[in-house]
Amino acid sequence: MTLTAATSLRIAVVSHLKYPIAEPFPGGLEMYTHMLARLLKARGHDVTLFASERSDAALNLRTYGPPTGTPTDDREAEATEFAEHRAYDAMMDDVAAGGFDIVHNNALHYLPLTAARRVKAPMLTVFHTPPFMELENGVLECTRPDMRFVAVSQAVKAMWKDVVTVDEVICNGIDLDLFAARTGAPAHPAAHPGTGPHAIWSGRIVPEKGTDLAIRAARRAGIPLRFAGPISNLAFWHEKIVPLLGEDVTYLGHLNHRELAVEVARASVALITPRFDEPYGLVVAEALACGTPIAGFARGALPELTNEKTGCLAPPDDVDALADCIPRAAALSRAACRARAAANCDMHRMVDHYEALYHREIARAAAAGAMAAR
Repeated sequence: MTLTAATSLRIAVVSHLKYPIAEPFPGGLEMYTHMLARLLKARGHDVTLFASERSDAALNLRTYGPPTGTPTDDREAEATEFAEHRAYDAMMDDVAAGGFDIVHNNALHYLPLTAARRVKAPMLTVFHTPPFMELENGVLECTRPDMRFVAVSQAVKAMWKDVVTVDEVICNGIDLDLFAARTGAPAHPAAHPGTGPHAIWSGRIVPEKGTDLAIRAARRAGIPLRFAGPISNLAFWHEKIVPLLGEDVTYLGHLNHRELAVEVARASVALITPRFDEPYGLVVAEALACGTPIAGFARGALPELTNEKTGCLAPPDDVDALADCIPRAAALSRAACRARAAANCDMHRMVDHYEALYHREIARAAAAGAMAAR
């Protein structure tokens, strides 16, 4: 795409405030938001990221206090709710005054939706999760009929169908070059099989991601497991994970994306074990890009991302069935995995779709304004 003065846009990217938008990423939403802002900026757009403190300063930040995190009790939840409300209220005032051409809302809070009427620019909201009360109420109370809603998968679109019509599905993307990297091996990992018969698991170490299920399935399949990610729930870690650790289970810590890419590419199979309907599953895309087949639970968007040539999916929460899937998945073609990622999970393709949507919304708003002025 060749940029001209007409195609370069002033874009506000609204983030959630629970975690900083910086590496090592706490989860997929932080990675997605960082990547989106970075790529839009690289394409010549004037991007401002509205986020918490400690986010990446290279992304032209406007910050609104320290990360609020995840509250652990009712008192902390009340304080967090108050802090977030004040922060988003100030943020939306700044967005309204910023003179932006388009506003891209990734927040998980209701206020960017209920305060959207303050903003004159076209605005879109991306659903990264299933409906939950706070966000659902924000959608229902949004008074902008021109708000555009985007889902990150067909599964998410279906989850929201009883609340609001999703206008478009734009699947998430990843850095295919980064997740092809491998120390001491060809740049394209699909050309080089995994080193050693072990499985990999990555993600936030919390009950809903099912780290414990992955450990149990790998052990039943007789394959060592290496796992990585932030310990986001200490009680879960001590009560459910520590008792399962052993010589066949190695915790790698919270890795940055380059380190994680190397580990995923070295594995024979990637385990994906959500206890909920995963809205997208960036860890699936990352594994496929590394040429690493998938053994996981058939829920959420996982059946959209993989197929019989690139993974084996078990019924949700069925550890025995997942254990049976592990050797079957490990025998699949690494080249087929890489090819599927290249066809469906490229970050540049994702941003192409968002750019096209931005321009359509800006043109639509201009046409509506011209009609109203007649």
